[in-house]
Amino acid sequence: MEKRVVITGMGIWSCLGNTLDEVRDALYKGKSGIVFSEERKGLGFRSALCAKLEHPDLKPFVSRNLRQFMPEEAQYAYMATRAALADAKLEQDYIDQHEVGIIYGNDSVAEATMHALDKFREFHDTSACGSGAIFQSMNSTVTMNLACLFRLKGINLTASAACASGSHAVGLAYLLIRNGLQDCIVCGGAQEANLYSVAAFDGIQSFSVREDMPEKASRPFDRDRDGLVPGGGAATVVVESYEHAVKRGAPILAEIVSWGFSGNGNHISTPNIEGPARSLELCLKNGNVQPEQIGYINAHATSTRIGDAREAQAIAQVFGGLSVPVTSTKSQTGHEMWMAGASELIYSILMMKNDFIAGNINFENPDEDTACIHVLPETKETHFDMFLSNSFGFGGTNSTLIVKNL
Repeated sequence: MEKRVVITGMGIWSCLGNTLDEVRDALYKGKSGIVFSEERKGLGFRSALCAKLEHPDLKPFVSRNLRQFMPEEAQYAYMATRAALADAKLEQDYIDQHEVGIIYGNDSVAEATMHALDKFREFHDTSACGSGAIFQSMNSTVTMNLACLFRLKGINLTASAACASGSHAVGLAYLLIRNGLQDCIVCGGAQEANLYSVAAFDGIQSFSVREDMPEKASRPFDRDRDGLVPGGGAATVVVESYEHAVKRGAPILAEIVSWGFSGNGNHISTPNIEGPARSLELCLKNGNVQPEQIGYINAHATSTRIGDAREAQAIAQVFGGLSVPVTSTKSQTGHEMWMAGASELIYSILMMKNDFIAGNINFENPDEDTACIHVLPETKETHFDMFLSNSFGFGGTNSTLIVKNL
């Protein structure tokens, strides 16, 4: 028999805040986390816009010899995971005696890799890379660090799927738990926020150049959108079977109803309509959910011309004439990339638990492609019990999750 899958804890390190309360308030108030970076402009970036993140201090929690294995995104993920485990009332004694797994989304480690190789080239000696370099530079750095630091003995896996990585990580955890292969999995997504990690994106002119108004730059679905704004951080959710959560007396926040996924099988960077639409359709079908049951759609929309247009058309194709509220929280956070699928799940749960939908800030006018969906430009106080969250990535990878209130 398939098991019910629930979320029992959440933790986040975001440009909107480092606690759930801070993030909830920022979402409600329509606060933007986007700033102009003088450093990026001075180094030759076409666009110096980015999300502003606080750098965490791990010294009280992690010894120096273990911190050397942790690049920037692993540090964000550690702080988010500490908070999520506390939120789920999952203590270390319990973890030590049970099989708890980890699946985390991450798809690059640019800065750590660059620094290690710069040292090698400078000194012409591979030992100059440092003893922690190999562990910092692997895509699986987040899962290998967190699994060791929190002594997690279940599944240990990194999901590398571009900007759908965080969502796929949650979906894989859902699948394993639903089928009885694991009882509890820590999952999420992390993204380094340093300038080196996104230099190539800037080089292909992916970013907004609305530098005179940073907080107005990320404008998903808006007629005047001119590109995304890079963000980062980490988001962690604790996912368990319903029976496991009840047995250990865990707080149950929400239930994962379904996961849908697809590949575009087409262009490496330009999305189509058919792939995203199929991900939405499969998610609804797999969860036996009717479109009219969805009270809110958290869109992937990154503020790019083609991406937003194709997603809007996919949503309209699947939901027909239904006027389901749609927003992209990237209007406030920028594009959190490998983290986005997990962080947007948390943003949406915070809205659902507090009876509001955060407005798609900077949405002033639709264009002919985005007018087909119901985008909310301002925060609306409303109750909903089920939402759908989209995450799409380079290479045509698509992931859709449906979550309901409990």
